Amino acid sequence: MDTIRIPAVAGLFYPDERDELASTVGSFLLDAVGSVTAPKAIIAPHAGYQYSGPIAGSAFASVKPIADRINRVVLLGPSHRIAFTGLAVSSADAFQTPLGAIPLDRAAIDQVLPMEQVIELNQAHTLEHSLEVELPFLQVVLGKFTLVPLVVGDASFQEVAEVIDALWDGDETLIVVSSDLSHYLEYRQAQALDAKTRRAIETLQPEAIKPEQACGRIPIGGLLLSARKHGRHVTTLDMRSSGDTAGSKHKVVGYGAYAVH
Repeated sequence: MDTIRIPAVAGLFYPDERDELASTVGSFLLDAVGSVTAPKAIIAPHAGYQYSGPIAGSAFASVKPIADRINRVVLLGPSHRIAFTGLAVSSADAFQTPLGAIPLDRAAIDQVLPMEQVIELNQAHTLEHSLEVELPFLQVVLGKFTLVPLVVGDASFQEVAEVIDALWDGDETLIVVSSDLSHYLEYRQAQALDAKTRRAIETLQPEAIKPEQACGRIPIGGLLLSARKHGRHVTTLDMRSSGDTAGSKHKVVGYGAYAVH
């Protein structure tokens, strides 16, 4: 019998009704800003859709022109719920959302599981939202694809890069890193700190990204090292905060959409 990872934040971070969810994601994609040619990887935020959905839409809209080439997604995000060392894969056969089930690429998971920094830890996935909120965007943009979900715990940039490099492959593989930026600063302070993060990402300098600048700094850092190795560039597609979308400017969370191309 197949095992399925059921949604943990449907109805909280995003709509739990199929048609409403598809319509919501579709509207974010239509309103996207920024453009880039054939991204190999994207970085997208993972807050509740009312806050970060417009910025996530800018990241995923960049994939639409090459959607017919992509049949596998390697998805990495930080752990918010439990502490562990390394990168955690799931033993599930599929991840479920209100839009349907996404099969996991068990062969690809088996390929990286022997790596010292990769562990099987279902508890890292059970309640984690950083991967889950990206899935409906992928389902609307790509339709059918297989998934390699990786929750990143205490790891080095290099350890993450080694896993990404092992799964890099060709045009059929899209890499997605999930991260928000600054947390709970005053609007102008957040803008200033997020601008530093933007420069570090655009110049492929993960060492310049401090813990307070991005909750997903470790997976971002691994992606930037891989981008260096593969001769890629990063373009910022969109940068806003909850103060621009659906929140007070007193304490905001920053969001960025980036494409590696």
